Amino acid sequence: MIEIKQLAAQGDVVFRRIDRLPSNAVERKVTGPIVVAHSETGHHHAIHDAGVRLFDSVRHDAMVRYLSVDGASADVVHHRAEHTHQTLRLLTGVWEVRRQRQWVPDPADDAAWVEVAD
Repeated sequence: MIEIKQLAAQGDVVFRRIDRLPSNAVERKVTGPIVVAHSETGHHHAIHDAGVRLFDSVRHDAMVRYLSVDGASADVVHHRAEHTHQTLRLLTGVWEVRRQRQWVPDPADDAAWVEVAD
């Protein structure tokens, strides 16, 4: 397990400590684990610790979310049987959670951004 103080990546998900939640952040009520990044293949990045709140932006940009770690820490676990990423421990504070994306030319639209496949 790696203790994160400022910035880290777990596969295609980047965690960055920020000073405060953006004014357009809206808390999402979650029951059970917080899935910070969902994968169609079932290898989710999730937090099972209490004392963590999940926020979306008003625009509901699925590529950017926010976490408020109100307890001492929160562990982000990568759920996959093999080729898993190491667990990250986020310390108390506010975190921006960003899915990485890549530029892919799209002849119909001149270009497109797509999520990076983990």
